[in-house]
Amino acid sequence: MNIGILGTGTVGRAIAGRLGESGQAVMVGTRNVAETMARTASDAMGNPPFSTWQKRHPKVKLGTFAKAAGHGELLFNCTAGAVSLEVLKLAGEANLNGKVLVDISNPLDFSTGMPPTLSVCNTDSLGEQIQRAFPAVKVVKTLNTLNARLMVNPAMLADGAHTIFVSGNEAAAKAKVVELLKSFGWEDIIDLGDISTARGVEMVLPLWLRLFGAMPNPIFNFKIVR
Repeated sequence: MNIGILGTGTVGRAIAGRLGESGQAVMVGTRNVAETMARTASDAMGNPPFSTWQKRHPKVKLGTFAKAAGHGELLFNCTAGAVSLEVLKLAGEANLNGKVLVDISNPLDFSTGMPPTLSVCNTDSLGEQIQRAFPAVKVVKTLNTLNARLMVNPAMLADGAHTIFVSGNEAAAKAKVVELLKSFGWEDIIDLGDISTARGVEMVLPLWLRLFGAMPNPIFNFKIVR
């Protein structure tokens, strides 16, 4: 399958690397390919330059946001929530319409320092904003409530016995995403309902950040016991 991934950061690399290793044709999208490849310094998260990462994942291609979106039959939004809508506009409606978009972004606002607050919550969510802005796209919110390494390898914690959530308006789109999650190793997958339920999973982030600060170890997740 052709996969388009928007974003070259920690989450984008984790998803791209996992899918590339499984034999999918992956293209990662960025604003400016030449600038991204020319970087020599690590990013704010300590990740090496993308060019260094790509040498370890030579089958993963790099293109503009528009090219990556056009390439993908299935798309991932792995951008920072503050720029997600802008990036999707750059990707272009013609390249997005009719496709499933797995939205992993979070509406984190760092303007007042750490820990960040949420730029939208309670009565709206970033997932809903994306769905409203691109009504012909099948938005499925998932994987935004945990560390990037766990997203693609849940078995590294408690033998995978923890929970992931999905939200979205279309049952068929969610079923396609659930199938992909299972290929990553996820077993405990809870369908919360339509895209408005993304409000709940996005509001998990303030708790997640405080747990990370208290431990501090990002390899943790929530388990719904029932």
